[in-house]
Amino acid sequence: MTEQQLRTSLLQISRRMVELGLNRGTAGNASVRCGGDILITPSALPVAEMTERDMVLLDADGKLLQGGKPSSEWRFHRDILKARPEIGGVLHMHSPFATTIACLGKDVPAVHYHIAIAGGDSIRCTPYTIFGEQNLSDLALEALCDRKACLLGNHGMIALGKDLAEALSVAHEVEYLCEIYWRTLQAGEPRILTAQQMHEVQEKFVGYKKRS
Repeated sequence: MTEQQLRTSLLQISRRMVELGLNRGTAGNASVRCGGDILITPSALPVAEMTERDMVLLDADGKLLQGGKPSSEWRFHRDILKARPEIGGVLHMHSPFATTIACLGKDVPAVHYHIAIAGGDSIRCTPYTIFGEQNLSDLALEALCDRKACLLGNHGMIALGKDLAEALSVAHEVEYLCEIYWRTLQAGEPRILTAQQMHEVQEKFVGYKKRS
């Protein structure tokens, strides 16, 4: 995609996160790989007021190349894209159920086999640390090891994908899984799938991808 197409896609995905109830107001942020640089949503601007021109261009080290002030969470966007070359899109949101579980400080276990969509047999939750600082990025990178999503303690969720569309799909699924986990906690003690059962699921998922 050209830079202009990526700007359009970043705006569309940001709007879609609001439409799906994954974000509201000025909460959350999104970024996309743009050649060797990064396009990221601006700081403190409601999605309803954003335009394609408001997207901020950073270099791979986070240095401002074009635009205004980037999201306060630019550090973990930069660090994820630098550490994970297979990832092209990074989304961060304060969606209700993911944030609820994050406020409990809980990992999401294999309460449903679709947990495998996030890359493993759990969705990890980081300890709490203040937003917009390097420590949050370091904790997020650790929680995202071999994963496409994590929860940020008392904060929200990060979802990754090869592009923005896949990252949104992961985010939407993780929010649903967090809702399922929250509901099962209200009803009783969830029955968690075993490591062997999740291994079988992951093998089937690989098979489906090869056939698609």
